Amino acid sequence: MARAVAGPEIERLIQLLSRLPGLGPRSARRAALHLVRRRADLMEPLTAALGDALEKIVVCSTCGNIDTRDPCTVCADPARDASMLIAVENVADLWALERAGVAGGRYHVLGGTLSPLDGVGPDDLNIEKLVRRAHESEVKEVILALNATVDGQTTAHYITDLLRDANVKTTRLAHGVPVGGELDYLDEGTLSAALRSRTPF
Repeated sequence: MARAVAGPEIERLIQLLSRLPGLGPRSARRAALHLVRRRADLMEPLTAALGDALEKIVVCSTCGNIDTRDPCTVCADPARDASMLIAVENVADLWALERAGVAGGRYHVLGGTLSPLDGVGPDDLNIEKLVRRAHESEVKEVILALNATVDGQTTAHYITDLLRDANVKTTRLAHGVPVGGELDYLDEGTLSAALRSRTPF
């Protein structure tokens, strides 16, 4: 077993940093060392920002986004297309769509996907509220922006069944060849989905 090279406080910082996505033990050590070296201009502001975030972060009661206000910045934006409701698995997916700048509608965070093997059923997700929101008069389309996994597709089919009596168009994201992708490197499932979802040229 490797010996500790720093005091318990720094070792704890390294251990906590290594729990972050994309950081293993080595990169966590480098990050901790960088923070310690730049204590005044990086670590102290970061500590203050984390403290502020812990006090102010809330989950939006409308869509499930994370923000420092309720309703969140996205829900409070009057320029959003209220007729389009985009269902996503988690907040990271919402932020990814916003980063791309292509949606422009309102969101609904499900909090995961149905996964019987992991014991995740409909009552564990924010599905009931999505169905209620889909029945609101201004909503014309529900876009199921779920991952193309077995659990994501199972969840999409389940929600589609629940929305049959709502007066909305239910769509999903296209699946297929990624921009810049080469056919030779794609799996059979992706190629099959791309052929089924082909569009006029």
